[in-house]
Amino acid sequence: MTSPLLSVSDLRVSFQTDAGVARAVDGVSFTVSAGETVGIVGESGCGKTLTALSLLRLIPSGGKLAPSSRVEFEGADMLSIPERELRAVRGRRMAMIFQEPMTALNPVLTVGDQVAEVVRVHTKRSRSEAWALAVAMLARVGIPDAAARAAQYPHELSGGMRQRVMIAMALVLEPALVIADEPTTALDVTIQAQILELLRELRERIGMAVLLITHDLGVVAEMASRVLVMYAGEVVEEAPVESLFAQPIHPYTEGLLAAVPSLALASQTTQERLRTIPGTVPPPTAWPSGCRFRDRCEHAWERCATDAPALVQVQPAHRVRCHLVQEPERRRT
Repeated sequence: MTSPLLSVSDLRVSFQTDAGVARAVDGVSFTVSAGETVGIVGESGCGKTLTALSLLRLIPSGGKLAPSSRVEFEGADMLSIPERELRAVRGRRMAMIFQEPMTALNPVLTVGDQVAEVVRVHTKRSRSEAWALAVAMLARVGIPDAAARAAQYPHELSGGMRQRVMIAMALVLEPALVIADEPTTALDVTIQAQILELLRELRERIGMAVLLITHDLGVVAEMASRVLVMYAGEVVEEAPVESLFAQPIHPYTEGLLAAVPSLALASQTTQERLRTIPGTVPPPTAWPSGCRFRDRCEHAWERCATDAPALVQVQPAHRVRCHLVQEPERRRT
């Protein structure tokens, strides 16, 4: 078997705060193979974005990686390679589409210059060649009149167009892996479909892998082959997309899927409310003992308060962190 493109093992990121140590990412492990699209889903505050930032060593100030954390990309140890080598990887071999384009884009450079700069930093292309590539990529991500828009500054573009500029910057050099953090936020459905189709086309043509971080389970169903469900800094379920949607096992995954609106529900004459998951994600300075989801779980019993469940394999490629795996009779119907 070939080695995975990306291998993450026991990733742990913590912060020292006034309220104590915040264990924001707490033992996350997964792999991504070349050409594969892996989705990471979960509520805000579950650790999805911080997991992604850790892969490129872009942890916010004050963050600390545990010595046991391992991130290997194309055989290189991303957590120990020198900064110079790391800069050569960022943007060229592994790129990220950031969630907030207004804070990620430079306000004093035109958007065309910012896309062209990625080309100039990582290749020997001339200024004119880099500009031409930038304009072409802006057109590919759905920006009309791309040549004119390239000469504009971020504040002159709409939120949706700024998001497309971020996508163009990430994809212009056709990296081996793109980390897409809510890539279709603020985009209308037509442009969203166009962006997802572009990601699919690059995946098929150059074998680009995608790590897709999103709240949108519909995007996951359409794009990903495998999905990780995160809750309170941990992976609570990992499975092929078909298995997860057909037979979710963790109560949190069940809750997420039950909260998705459906056409069947919309067509009902009675105004039936969508299911919700009661409560909120606890703060990372105060993860509950035992199972971290227990206070919000309708199936919880005494063991859930004292024993932290392990992530165990229940089917080929399907892992779950829940005591119901060993005691399914406890599941309330």
